Amino acid sequence: MTDLSLAKALEIITGALAKGAELGLKPLAVVVLDAGGHVKAFQRQDGASMMRFEIASGKAYGALAVGVGSRWLNTQAETRPHFLEGLSAVSGGKIVAVPGGVLVKDSSGGIIGAVGITGDTSDNDELAAITGIEAAGFTADAG
Repeated sequence: MTDLSLAKALEIITGALAKGAELGLKPLAVVVLDAGGHVKAFQRQDGASMMRFEIASGKAYGALAVGVGSRWLNTQAETRPHFLEGLSAVSGGKIVAVPGGVLVKDSSGGIIGAVGITGDTSDNDELAAITGIEAAGFTADAG
């Protein structure tokens, strides 16, 4: 399994923010967590609102917690709300169950981290995360 280096985490953020600029998205906040859920890197664009770190982290943390992108968690929230209520309770409220949390996988398919992005629509946040992950040479798993 490959480790997620700081240099690669910063590449992910750069790629994600470049995609946001290309699409004219609202100011984004991007967090990269390692496989243990620890912050590897974070950047918030000028103009992004104050809770963006917590939201982005919650998206990435949720993806790591269940081993699948936060789009899956969003579906579970809609179809099995009791599951998400329990998951939220056991995580201490750390999980944000909307698209924009994407797993980072190495060349062997191992989970080495997750990216959480917030600031625009959830679909656009997710697209920027996927773009950043792939720009850094990894595989994205949005769930």
